[in-house]
Amino acid sequence: MTIKDIARLSGYGVGTVSRVLNHHPDVSDAARERVMAVVRQYGFEPNSNARHLKSQTLSSVTVLVKGTQNMLFADLLERVQSLLLDSGEEVFVAYLDEDADEVTYAIQLCRLRRPKGLIFLGGDLELFRSRFDQITVPSVLLTNNAAQLGFANLSSFTTDDSAAAACVVDYLVSRGHTRIGLLGGNLSSEQISYRRIHGACEAMQRHGLTLPLETQYEPCRFSLPDGYAAAKRLLQRQPDLTAIFCMGDVIASGAMRAVRDLGLRVPEDVSLIGYDGILWARYSVPRLTTVRQNTEQLAARGVSTLLKSLHYDIAPVHEIIPFQLLEQESVLALNSPHLPQKG
Repeated sequence: MTIKDIARLSGYGVGTVSRVLNHHPDVSDAARERVMAVVRQYGFEPNSNARHLKSQTLSSVTVLVKGTQNMLFADLLERVQSLLLDSGEEVFVAYLDEDADEVTYAIQLCRLRRPKGLIFLGGDLELFRSRFDQITVPSVLLTNNAAQLGFANLSSFTTDDSAAAACVVDYLVSRGHTRIGLLGGNLSSEQISYRRIHGACEAMQRHGLTLPLETQYEPCRFSLPDGYAAAKRLLQRQPDLTAIFCMGDVIASGAMRAVRDLGLRVPEDVSLIGYDGILWARYSVPRLTTVRQNTEQLAARGVSTLLKSLHYDIAPVHEIIPFQLLEQESVLALNSPHLPQKG
């Protein structure tokens, strides 16, 4: 009996059967039970020699993507994969839920797949702090700063989220906005959204303004439906807000629809500003003003450092990649002498 026979009898694909037989974690309980029932019924025994040989070699570079709807990570992943493939490296990609434990998942993958290196797209520093010492292969974290963790095999490349958020507030205040809402992420001190929120609040204080989080901040996941629902809650609670700073462009996309469904307009009634600079921001109506993270440089520096770490004993690298505020069409200047008339 072969794996193809098991696939035919179980009703699952060859890839699913292979993952079950190799004890991969990314298989449903139903699939695992059905495949193993066929294995037990027909007495299938895998080729132990092939498995032994495979266990002695390191496999592909593994990329762990935290969040299935984060369009910034989709852009980063495409660039990372292209750079790795151009360098002759095989790539295995694993998608995790936004709230998943990426470090525990990586530990399991290291035992099962023996990757030669890991690239994390997004990550919770508290999880790295508590369990990353169980990972020994060269690793890179993109979009969060691991410099203070002190792991010899973990490099990181990120945007200065606090400075970028302060830049957003400075921009909004310079255009007459003093009632600013914040949308997205959460207040965990180890998350990137916390640094953006903290940077925005500090900038508001510097301008002599207040930003009470209990009323002018609404947390949510990085997805279109969550951005939509959170924007509705925020605007229904605080209808006097003139601008909303969204922690991600995908959240801003959902918020833009919510503003419209509440009978309001962007930017005439509510100005929106995002974070990431994904391609969608250039084609939305209106075009979204946003903070552009340099995905080209993030990917290039991350992959280059990982490849060096695979072949040489180098010290970890931690870099801050410059950002850019893209001024487009979604912010109205309230202090302009030529404001459009509201219909």
